[in-house]
Amino acid sequence: MAEYLAFHYLDPADLLPKGVPTPRQVSNFPATCARLLLVQAKARKVRPCRALDLGCAVGRSSFELARRVPEVLGIDISRSFIRTARKLQNRGKLGFKLLEEGCLTRNAVARVPAGIDKARVRFTTGDALRLPKGLGSFDLVLAANLIDRVPDPKRLLSKILPSLVRCGGLLLLTSPYTWSADFTPPANWLASHSTDSFSALRSHLRSSFRLIHRQNLPFLLREHRRKFQFTFADATFWKRL
Repeated sequence: MAEYLAFHYLDPADLLPKGVPTPRQVSNFPATCARLLLVQAKARKVRPCRALDLGCAVGRSSFELARRVPEVLGIDISRSFIRTARKLQNRGKLGFKLLEEGCLTRNAVARVPAGIDKARVRFTTGDALRLPKGLGSFDLVLAANLIDRVPDPKRLLSKILPSLVRCGGLLLLTSPYTWSADFTPPANWLASHSTDSFSALRSHLRSSFRLIHRQNLPFLLREHRRKFQFTFADATFWKRL
């Protein structure tokens, strides 16, 4: 849980060893995802009333979307993530232990940024492939680093997501395409011997969405103070037809 709280609520500069510069273009990933989706909405003259953060983990993107969206729903399959997100919603901050090395830790605090109306956000548990009925459609949908963590990404892309995004609404998908049999049976991986993940993703979305923007989105995952994963997510923005 501490790794997720650090990833969501601390800036990379606060996680790196003292004196180590932050890699270029690296910022808080969940906040950046929400900001970029809101920027695209403004550019496309989409005035969002409802937003969905699918696979919200501990909730930072959900809170960030609430800066501009009156109703935000955060859904995650993990009950512990949702409990933690709700604690942050109720308290505004949450202390945790950040691993330094071995058994050594230091105190850290996750804070919901000031100026956000937390009452705009609702968190609930749910399986992205078996969502509760009656959710309705959304003007903005964010699915950050989710598609390579579900058993059937093709169903998510071709069936679930088109039903969630209203006509003219926007979808942001991010993924490093880290396929693992722990999450997705190899037969369901988007990448194959003949095509890469993005090509397959585009093929499954083509009938319902139009690609409007694509960029690399780097992020750091901290294991301890001297060990990090430096990863590049493929961020693709889509408009619902």
